[in-house]
Amino acid sequence: MPRYKELHSFIQIAQKGSFAAAALSEGVTPAMLGRRLDSLEARLGVKLMHRSTRGLHLTELGEQLLERARSLMREFDDMEADISSSAKRVTGNLLLSAPAGFGRLHVAPHALGFHQLFPHLKLAFNLTDSLVDLVGEGYDMSIRIGPVTDPNYVAIKLFSNRRVVCGTPAYFEAHGTPTSLEQLAEHNCLAFTSQGGQQRGWTFQQDGKPMAVRVSGNLACNDGELLFAWMRQGLGIGWRSTWEINRELLSGELVTVLDGFALPDYDIQAVYPQQRYLPAKVRHFIDYLKGVYQRPGYW
Repeated sequence: MPRYKELHSFIQIAQKGSFAAAALSEGVTPAMLGRRLDSLEARLGVKLMHRSTRGLHLTELGEQLLERARSLMREFDDMEADISSSAKRVTGNLLLSAPAGFGRLHVAPHALGFHQLFPHLKLAFNLTDSLVDLVGEGYDMSIRIGPVTDPNYVAIKLFSNRRVVCGTPAYFEAHGTPTSLEQLAEHNCLAFTSQGGQQRGWTFQQDGKPMAVRVSGNLACNDGELLFAWMRQGLGIGWRSTWEINRELLSGELVTVLDGFALPDYDIQAVYPQQRYLPAKVRHFIDYLKGVYQRPGYW
């Protein structure tokens, strides 16, 4: 138990940036945390943290230990949760990230149904179009749309999705219909911007290989719902997911172009860090969403 407390306290000190803040979180005195850190450094025979009036700074070995200690503590917590779930009682906290628009429409609304099945599990959602660091920021899982290439993550397909270029019939009647990727330069493309105002390119498939195309237009923002609204108003064309525009496609309000260049799949996926034991809370939430999304008529 002392070794567990020492590691846990070390993580808290590193994350909070001060003994006072970590002590408040731990419910002990700063002096107690200082003794735990001293004991940990003495046992390992290395300096983990430089302490000065300017603050706390991890050494190189301290950085290495922090990364491994976080993983170890996560496995310890997951082991306890799995044992607890064997009695059909899933407890703890599930912290999840999802794209803002998709999360509002297709993740958060299902919290009530899930909570009725697992009332002792607390849910917390961060709905953002920014790509979060699951491990570094302490997330249990995320919902992502599109390919996941990081080998440290596991991706589970929840439902099929494609990414297509689309616009209103009136827009294409007024400006023409592009038949090649090069012709996108002749159109007002409503682009998504990341932090700092940088535009993300649109990705296609040409001759069996993925190809990124830099587009331009007179309107751009970092909110997918606003881009969708502009497109429906006929202000330009967008590169949208079929989950978002399926109803408008069926009604004829929107039409797609350049379908021959669309990526074969841009699936909706549940993503979690690679780990020895999959926490029951993560497994149950993935299974629940998969069941919801695969109901006939849901989309």
